[in-house]
Amino acid sequence: MSLLERVIASQADVEEVDPRPSLRPLRDQLKRDLVERLGLKAIAGVVGSESAERSRSELAVTLEALLNENDYHFLGSEERSQLISEVLDEVVGLGPIQPLLDDPSVTEVMVNGTNSLFFERGGRLLEAGRVFESAEQILLVVDRILAPLGRRLDESSPIVNARLANGDRVNAVIAPIAIDGPVVTIRKFTGRIHRLESLVAMGSLPAWYARLLSQAVMCRQDIAVAGGTGSGKTTLLNALSAEISHAERIVTIEDSAELAFDEHPHVVRLEARDASVEGRGQVTIRDLVTNALRMRPDRIIVGEVRGAECVDMLQAMNTGHDGSMTTLHAGTEDEAILRLVLMARFGMDLPAQILEEQIATALDLIVMSKRMASGERRVTSASAVSRAADGSVALSPIVTYDEEHDHWELVCEPPFMQGEATPKAQVAPRANDGPAASAWGVAA
Repeated sequence: MSLLERVIASQADVEEVDPRPSLRPLRDQLKRDLVERLGLKAIAGVVGSESAERSRSELAVTLEALLNENDYHFLGSEERSQLISEVLDEVVGLGPIQPLLDDPSVTEVMVNGTNSLFFERGGRLLEAGRVFESAEQILLVVDRILAPLGRRLDESSPIVNARLANGDRVNAVIAPIAIDGPVVTIRKFTGRIHRLESLVAMGSLPAWYARLLSQAVMCRQDIAVAGGTGSGKTTLLNALSAEISHAERIVTIEDSAELAFDEHPHVVRLEARDASVEGRGQVTIRDLVTNALRMRPDRIIVGEVRGAECVDMLQAMNTGHDGSMTTLHAGTEDEAILRLVLMARFGMDLPAQILEEQIATALDLIVMSKRMASGERRVTSASAVSRAADGSVALSPIVTYDEEHDHWELVCEPPFMQGEATPKAQVAPRANDGPAASAWGVAA
């Protein structure tokens, strides 16, 4: 018996968990009626040979006929539509998470075994109305996600990271690693934010700050974007990348490709690759950074540094590839420096002082991104990176952020802007912008 057959056959034996119990038995009955009408082989044939949209359309006609013929006359039109949609989600789609994936306002979906299903909307976590009814049903969904990608998930390989064709990132963990059942996390790629202007419109930073960052990119500053998980680091990096001149050749390196260059004409995108089931074919971020140096890049953009590749990234910044950018996990600028030192030591066993000298000469700017308690994301502080007299890293605040008052302040004119005037017409200060030099169009 196939996995699909076992899932359909086991529905009536699963403990009741649906918050709307009146539809659960009807959904199970309608699925049984569908199997009796078409047969499992015919259903599997439709699902396997047609596109998801075509399969749903064809099976919806049969389900509508079954509702008209059998004892479902007491259902209203809304309940009938909901019933058909839920059956199609389970037979053709991805079960309870299908409506969440179809909802453009949902940014992340989290399956915590059969006990709970959460999603993120507007930066806030919400509990879904339905959950998966069995671990086997979750595994069927994971299999549907991974099959087109040529990936597999089993006891010998209980963790998988994958990127869907639409850019969504998927992480799945099963037993024996996941104790309470399969866990699936899907981070949706919205693709809505490609420029700094979009972040300004969302209130993530003031216009004068966006102008400062744009100028930093154009002045070929080496930039590290730091922040916590889900703070918007990749989104900010994507927006900064859009400021790069079309006359430059860009090489992007990512664990899961997310950066979008819809308008830039000269971009080479590289993506790391996990080892196969046989343990062969792995291509790491470090391999890609090393290879990128041979590809005549003007700029190298690393989606995120998290290990030994940090050394190669710093060397690239120090050997003529000015204007390169990356992201890393850190809560403050000081933590970012400490993490860079620690990661660099993975790749090169040198004293911390020497590594700090490398960082001080490689990086020019650290920009912080933070997710607020309300779920909103802010581009917070920015600090210039320089080399102190003793060779260590010196951080000089350029922009500070007051979280309590949602207030930015330009502390000093950044080094890369000194001696250059910025017309006020190019800067659109917000009401809560703090004191700054008049050249930035902000009242002193």
